[in-house]
Amino acid sequence: MVTQTFLRPEYNGTTYTMVDSSGNTFNNLNAIRTNKATIQKAIREDKAIKLVIDGDDIKMTTTQQVDKDLKGQTPLPIDLQEQVIPSDIPLAQQELMAFINQAPDLKPTLMKMGDLKWKYLIRSAVRGKNIMMTGAAGCGKTMAAKSLVNALDRPEFYFNLGATQDPRSTLIGNTHFNKEDGTYFSESTFVKAIKTPNAVILMDELSRAHPDAWNILMTVLDQGQRYLRLDEAEGSPTIAVAPGVCFVATANIGNEYTSTRVMDKALMDRFIIVEMDLLDKQDEVDLLKELYPNLEVKMIDNIASIAEASRKEMATDTPRISSAISTRTTVEMASIMYDGFELQDAATVTVYPQYDSSGGVDSERTFIKQIVQKFVDDGSDEDLFNSELTDEEDLSNQTT
Repeated sequence: MVTQTFLRPEYNGTTYTMVDSSGNTFNNLNAIRTNKATIQKAIREDKAIKLVIDGDDIKMTTTQQVDKDLKGQTPLPIDLQEQVIPSDIPLAQQELMAFINQAPDLKPTLMKMGDLKWKYLIRSAVRGKNIMMTGAAGCGKTMAAKSLVNALDRPEFYFNLGATQDPRSTLIGNTHFNKEDGTYFSESTFVKAIKTPNAVILMDELSRAHPDAWNILMTVLDQGQRYLRLDEAEGSPTIAVAPGVCFVATANIGNEYTSTRVMDKALMDRFIIVEMDLLDKQDEVDLLKELYPNLEVKMIDNIASIAEASRKEMATDTPRISSAISTRTTVEMASIMYDGFELQDAATVTVYPQYDSSGGVDSERTFIKQIVQKFVDDGSDEDLFNSELTDEEDLSNQTT
């Protein structure tokens, strides 16, 4: 049963409260999953907060104008009134819990990340934790980090540490000299970032960064220190990390990433880990449909099926390929098929180059071509691995 009710927000100078049409007053904001920002917006716009209650699901909005006295409006349901009696939980904690409960509503449609991990990501950022996003290449780590920034509506700074040639210059700055000013220090954008309260600082490709960058970041990321030393000399000045700053790093971890470095355990321990999962077939289909709604559904299903087959193979004890087809690749396949390319052509330019061709009929590329050919021929989604292909002539035909 869906119930609709309205609450009037009030502020007495120290505490925010909510009042329903029967005059019930309470301050347990967590129970109705609202926060101070929502209340302030309603007060500023002289509006009541609308609640739509469907079982345990509570959705709210401040967009509707109703009579300030809530005349004729339904009072808060009895079972919910029992939940919203004045609470001993501090208001700030209530607001945080309410914001976390709203987290699924802040998740972008294109972000195929489970609600639990998304809520954990939001909670960790609000708490000022250092977050490391891990997962296979092309699974959406950077997208998730940027979605987090948008959801929190905080100052954002982006640094691609994997492309940094001079870690000291990027993270600290440079000393310069001219005749007018003599020697002076020019601080980096990173220094400006850590001095910005409540900033979210995205450090992309941390696993590809130079070890000098890791050494510089050690004190910055340590919750007990949180400062950046401008020079190694004794007594050199330090820059304190501003309150509320959250660091979000992305990293590829595993033997298949040959350009990455094994990160120091002390550095890893400074982060909480949020692991991004590869999409299942249905999520992949849904994503591609949202990105390319005019692309034929059968084409989208074939792309997702090819990716799914590669991921199933990677999950076996002795996989015949070194990596699965990523979501980044499936999006690119859909993109060029949307521009008129056939599935075989899309696979030729986006998928095959990722796999080693050495070994002839036993090569990784031949195996991937077998998967693609299944869907080029007849669009079948039968399990490719129920039988082994042993006809060398047939394999040769498929690889030409």
